[in-house]
Amino acid sequence: MKFTIYQESRIGRRKSNQDRLAYCYSRDALLMVIADGMGGHLHGDIAAHLAVQFITGAFRREATPTLAEPAHFLSHVLMNAHGAIVDYAFDKDLDDAPRTTVVACVVQDGLAHWAHAGDSRLYLLRHGRIAAQTRDHSRVRLLMDQGLLDAEAAAHHPERNRIYSCLGGTRAPQVELSLPTPLRDKDIVALCTDGVWGPVRDQGVVDGLAGTNVMHAVPKLLDRAEQLAGPGCDNLSMIAMCWHDESGAAHDDMDSTQTLALDRVTTQLNVFGHAHARAPTAAGDISDDEIEKAIAEINRAIHKYSR
Repeated sequence: MKFTIYQESRIGRRKSNQDRLAYCYSRDALLMVIADGMGGHLHGDIAAHLAVQFITGAFRREATPTLAEPAHFLSHVLMNAHGAIVDYAFDKDLDDAPRTTVVACVVQDGLAHWAHAGDSRLYLLRHGRIAAQTRDHSRVRLLMDQGLLDAEAAAHHPERNRIYSCLGGTRAPQVELSLPTPLRDKDIVALCTDGVWGPVRDQGVVDGLAGTNVMHAVPKLLDRAEQLAGPGCDNLSMIAMCWHDESGAAHDDMDSTQTLALDRVTTQLNVFGHAHARAPTAAGDISDDEIEKAIAEINRAIHKYSR
């Protein structure tokens, strides 16, 4: 596999960053995942972190170096991550289980497979246009589908943040799976939270990424989203991957898995918003000791649920 990939997460104007993101790859498979902890619910950051840790951990165990069935992997690992979050809430005797959106994508054998729950999105861009994208599991998306709202009204609707499918909570998520989608040279697969696509809209994502190296395009796109969002800027996170044909020429920013050992998996994980931090720690934010304690608790929960 040959691809260029970049991820970044920013706190925006919030007191803490509840977004988590990661990518992993073996010699023959690539995983990308983003989770957006739902700030209106207790421990949204914990739910997002647990989801990403659980999903990437499963990939590291099962991609040897390919997944037996990528679509089945995504389906069961998202449902199991949901179970791990609910189990965590039970162990901690929480009044309400933490919640998080999630979008995950596996690329294997030149095919992209993705799954999501909530309103974190995946875009497949080809020749400067949207070739495919996820459909938000949100109240306003349902109203748009019924012809009761247009895109402009939906962007400002008071219920635009109401999500009907997520990991965690009291109901099992409605995980939506894509069909296997062949990738072509220079296709871009971008995963992002609503803190990115909300301010810039679909066309802003296209304009920001089309025809540009993702290593340089993503930071500029996040800059634009922050500028447009203004004082109400949410956490904002994106992973963007540009696919390259095997016959194409190599360049400095390109990752090639050709020489990767069969039992080796490379992982880049954003941990509690510390990666690419763009703002000083605000009063009341989670401390380093609390972070370490939370991570230890999450790892115990993952180990328990994975047995």
